[in-house]
Amino acid sequence: MGLLDELISSLSHSDEKVKDVRVGITWTGVLSRNLGMAKTYPAPHGFKVKGAGRLIGKSALELAEYSRSWNLIEAGIGVAALNSLIEPKGEKINVLDFIIEQGRGRKIAMVGHFPRTDEIREVAQELWVLEKNPQLGDFPDTAADYLIPQADIIAITGSALVNKSLEHLLELSQGYTIIFGPSAPMSEVLLHWGVDMIGGTKVIDAESALLKISQGGNSVPQFKEELEFLVMKR
Repeated sequence: MGLLDELISSLSHSDEKVKDVRVGITWTGVLSRNLGMAKTYPAPHGFKVKGAGRLIGKSALELAEYSRSWNLIEAGIGVAALNSLIEPKGEKINVLDFIIEQGRGRKIAMVGHFPRTDEIREVAQELWVLEKNPQLGDFPDTAADYLIPQADIIAITGSALVNKSLEHLLELSQGYTIIFGPSAPMSEVLLHWGVDMIGGTKVIDAESALLKISQGGNSVPQFKEELEFLVMKR
């Protein structure tokens, strides 16, 4: 089975009805047992979300199937629905502090833009930031096949599950592998797939988080009052 197959299968016993769905400019939220979040990726004009306007009341597992879609708006809804069925648990560890402490003199690859890259670059032997839309100093995401196998620490945005790149990135990784961000499912399935650390989120104020999502809430720090950051380790 593929990664999405295993994640969905692991939740087949815990279905809930969907109480709310919000697709914001940066984040998508699905409320069922909990509020699950995922990255909103834009889709070309004309890509339609199946059942738009009729998603509330559906089974959260039915919406989790949207995670398989190549319409990335649907995929974001699917990953958020999947996360809404997971009860987040773990330790309160700052993932970026961990990377800075453990990354001294080591080669680090980061898939996605994260805060504090200047601090990480100061301590690392090498820091490679891979991005689909690279900024100055970044590498294009196509460099992943060449750079990730060389890295001692690999930090991957949870949104890689939404855009379907995560499985391949995990295949490439030979070092200590971290997946983190609001899109990251806090599921032991990821640990079985070779992830060493999951830095996920628990939504502690769903109502406020949904308002921020639907009103253009952008960066994760904007949600600091609504989210609790937790870490699971293998």
